[in-house]
Formats: sequence, C-alpha cells, structure tokens
Amino acid sequence: MGMTMTEKILARGAGRDSVRPGDLVLAKVDFAMGHDLTIPPAGKIMREQMGAEKIWDPDRVAVTQDHFQPAKDAASATLGRLTREFSHQMGIKWYFEVGQGGICHTVLPEHGLVLPGELVVGADSHSCTYGALNNFATGIGSTDLACVLALGELWFRVPETLKFVYHNRLKEWVEAKDLILYVIGQIGVDGARSKAMEHVGEALKHIDMEARLTITNMAIEAGAKNGILEFDEVTKEYLDGRAKRPYTPVSSDPDAEYEKVFEFDVEKVELGVAKPMSPDNYAPLSEVAGTRLDQVFIGSCTNSRITDLRRAAAVLEGHKVADGVRLIITPSSHQVAIQAGEGEVCLSTTNRNFPGRMGHPKAMVYLSNPAVAAASAVTGVITHPSEVLKHLPANVA
Repeated sequence: MGMTMTEKILARGAGRDSVRPGDLVLAKVDFAMGHDLTIPPAGKIMREQMGAEKIWDPDRVAVTQDHFQPAKDAASATLGRLTREFSHQMGIKWYFEVGQGGICHTVLPEHGLVLPGELVVGADSHSCTYGALNNFATGIGSTDLACVLALGELWFRVPETLKFVYHNRLKEWVEAKDLILYVIGQIGVDGARSKAMEHVGEALKHIDMEARLTITNMAIEAGAKNGILEFDEVTKEYLDGRAKRPYTPVSSDPDAEYEKVFEFDVEKVELGVAKPMSPDNYAPLSEVAGTRLDQVFIGSCTNSRITDLRRAAAVLEGHKVADGVRLIITPSSHQVAIQAGEGEVCLSTTNRNFPGRMGHPKAMVYLSNPAVAAASAVTGVITHPSEVLKHLPANVA
C-alpha cells in the first residue's frame, strides 16, 4: 500500500519501510529551530533535567532573536541574553542576532535551511510554514525542543492526511491568503485537527514560493499537525543556489490513502477576509466593504515577505493614508508590537484574529491579503484594491 508525502518522511526518519496513520514512531530530526521565547526554557530543561551539555548537531539548529526583539522591557532583554549565551555556548552555526535575521519563518526558507524530504521541527506553532518546501514541518513545545537539542530525535504520531486539490487558476487580485482563508472557512479551525494538510493541483503551479509559504503557514489555523506541498519547478528554482545541503524530494504514491479529499475550483474563490473573531469566519470582501477602520497592519510571519510588500506598495504608490487611520508595515526582518484600543477596528495581514490577539479583547480584527490592506488604508474603510488601483501591475502578479 502506498504512502503520502508526510508518511514517507516520517518512515524515513524512523528507519522503517512504511508507516500508517496512528503509528507512534521515534524519528530522527533533520533540522530544528528555536527563538528567544523558546530557547531559554529548552536550554534549561536540556541541561538541568536531562544532564546534556552539548546539542546533537550544531549545524542542524537555527536560533533567531525573533519574538521580543528589539527588547520591549527588562524581561524581554533577559530572554534575548539567555538565547544569545546558549547559542554561543552550544556553537550553533545558524544563530541570527537582532538586525541580522528576522522572523524565523521567513529566515529559515530564505537561507535554504529547511529542505525537501526532511523532518523539521520548530518551537513555534507556525513552524508548519516550512512544509511549502516539500518537507514535514511541525511546531513543538520547549520541552520537546530540549529533547531534540540533546538527542536529535523525537516521538511522533503519524497523522492522517487530508488532501486538498486546487483546480484552474486564481483570479486577478485573489491571492494565496484569500485561498487559505477560504479553505479554513470551509473546514473550520479544527477541521484538520492533528492531521496533515496536503496541497496539490494545477492552481498551485501558478503560485510563487512566497505565496505557498502563506498557505502552509496557516495550517495550524485549521488545527493541522503540518501542511505540505509537492516538489516542482517552482520549488527547485527557489532552492537553486540557496539550499545548504543536498536534498531528496518526496511525492505521494498513486495508491496512497487519505482520510478525506477536498476539491476546489479556485477560479470561483473571491477576494475575501476573515471577520472577527476567528480565522475561519470567512466572508467575501463585498460583504464587509465599507467597514470603517482605525488601523491597518501589513506584516507578520504570514504576509511580510518581499512579494507581499511589493503588492502593497503597488497599491499605495501615489496615495496617502486616510485621515484617522494608522498604517503599520513591518518587513520580515523586524517585529513590531501592535496594540489597538477597545472598540477599535483593525485590518491585518496576520494569521489570527482571536479576541485579544492584537491588543484589547474587544477590538475587532479582520484578516486580509496585503493588497486589500493597502487599499483600505488609503480609503479608511475595507476596500477592493481595484477601487484604488484599476489593474494589478504585471511585475507583482
């Protein structure tokens, strides 16, 4: 019986010929990641509770000064110092200091550190992002990270796989963010709970790697263990000259078994948003157009890569932000603390809009793609980008 991409990677890591959903396996990890929020507790557990003084492979670990950098207070500065000291003491090759790296989920792909066919873990829930590069990538806690740092292996339950097949091609202005918001709107925030989301289909061939990373980034918003895409020419071109190690892509067997298969005609997917207070509260843009805004945020590990900023810039060029609206843009190399007051309305390109996620628990946060966010900042209300810029420039498609 055939295996899915996820099953093949876990089988290889466990040294087994095959695995099936529900199997418990002890698998070797190919690459691990931690940041300033998770490395300090992981390092303490590794040393004080496990008695380990060295990590299993300093070349196979990346550490980023990420979540609280630049430090906002003394506690954040202490986390940064502990992260820095641990990384230097362990001889971690891929340590990214403040101002040298940025958001971990952008930094690792950009540096060619997470590769096809590999088993990747990161002490951050959005580590599932890396699966766009045809690997099994999942988030773990600091205790599990301590085990990986010391031993280079971890227990996994082989997840059931849900297959998402995308036909045709996205319409003008509709982006990967709209597609994944639509999908999560269809299955719910627990629709893929602890399962693998395998994304395939002709539509993905027209989506660049940075957009693909947006799709897998939000696997966790559907409750998934991981998200994964097939290896193709887009993947190869992205990794050429970038990959730090040889790699072996995986593909699902024709007779692989799936718990369920979902099929979407992406040409029918509308430009959309996730309304408050959940990522699965999807609505077409037309339903919320005209909603007054106090703040627009373009950034986060979901939509702050260069292609995202170029799309937003194309809409913003020649315009001014509307009176009374705060527009905050953060590229992937920076983290900015965002706070919104009670009753304020924010449009954001982030991945979550749960109560309190961006400031006051009663703030109303909508999620959208960067072009919608940029257009809305210009008008002060939720707006279709075509109202500001009639056609998407060819060089940012």
